[in-house]
Amino acid sequence: MVGIADARQARNHTACGPTGRKTPTSDQQRTGHRNQARVTTPVHVSPSQRKGNVVTTPDEPGDYAPTNGIRLWYRDEGDPSGDPLLLIMGLNSQLILWPDEIIAALGERGYRVIRFDNRDSGLSDKIAATIDPDLGKPVYHLVDMAADTVGLLDHLGIDRAHVVGASMGGMIAQLVAIHHAERVASLCSIMSTTGDPRVGQPTFEAALALLAPTPPERDKAIAHIANIYRIIGSKTHADTERDRRRQMAEASYDRGLHPAGAKRQFAAIAAAVNRTRGLQQLTIPTAVIHGVEDSLINVSGGRATHDAIRDSTYLELRDMGHDLPQPLWPQLIDTIDANARKTVDTPAATGA
Repeated sequence: MVGIADARQARNHTACGPTGRKTPTSDQQRTGHRNQARVTTPVHVSPSQRKGNVVTTPDEPGDYAPTNGIRLWYRDEGDPSGDPLLLIMGLNSQLILWPDEIIAALGERGYRVIRFDNRDSGLSDKIAATIDPDLGKPVYHLVDMAADTVGLLDHLGIDRAHVVGASMGGMIAQLVAIHHAERVASLCSIMSTTGDPRVGQPTFEAALALLAPTPPERDKAIAHIANIYRIIGSKTHADTERDRRRQMAEASYDRGLHPAGAKRQFAAIAAAVNRTRGLQQLTIPTAVIHGVEDSLINVSGGRATHDAIRDSTYLELRDMGHDLPQPLWPQLIDTIDANARKTVDTPAATGA
């Protein structure tokens, strides 16, 4: 894999995490089969919204949740009394990339829908790190982002939730399920992979587009982001999605684009362990969704995830890329809902 392969080579050397501890290299770490996620001592944090010495609240629906030494910006939507359903977005992708229509539809089906910006993205806290992610040494790991996610559930008083993750968010969701199985009522992994380097690799064009620097000027940055969406997204629905992709690029830039955070997230992905053995131990209801036209994470990643998780449901869509095109929303919503309802006899959670 272009870029990621080089970073994987670098991580085979002894590296230090944000606490200065050596990164474990045992067989347990390499397989991703550990008893619980590692929670690091927090690195220095730069607040997302600051005016002088005063930290302000963004002017949009939502709130901050303190978790794992940082703050995540989240929205709590849908049916307040429904089963909690937690959505985790991917690399350098903000909560707004979950379409509002999907949120509304899941709310209408009785779910309390929670979505959030991962650390280093959107309105959540940014990590003020001294480690250069270009050197292949991660500032933090995906297990830390999984711990962030569990901390958000703690903040909301949620014991168990249906967990849905897309792309890097799927990797994080898998780790939450592996290390905190008691907190996950069901799992849905969308356009993601297992961490096995033999599957889920990008095309050369997609890797180059993702690794290209984002221009600082607004118009050029938006064109750059929209071009990435074009390259990695559905080819079948390219014409009908063109305007929406442009709108997503504009909204992402204006709300809180953070290219430096994307580098650190990318380094965390590159250093991630193979989760296959951990996935093989899962017994929760699981759905795996992947598109044949995905040029960023090849469909082999979704197939491998399905193969690893016993009794999982697999939806492979011929006209889906590394995106959530509007014509496929009904199928995505139905699959998430059907999988979550497999736990109807064991209530998903209690909320405070």
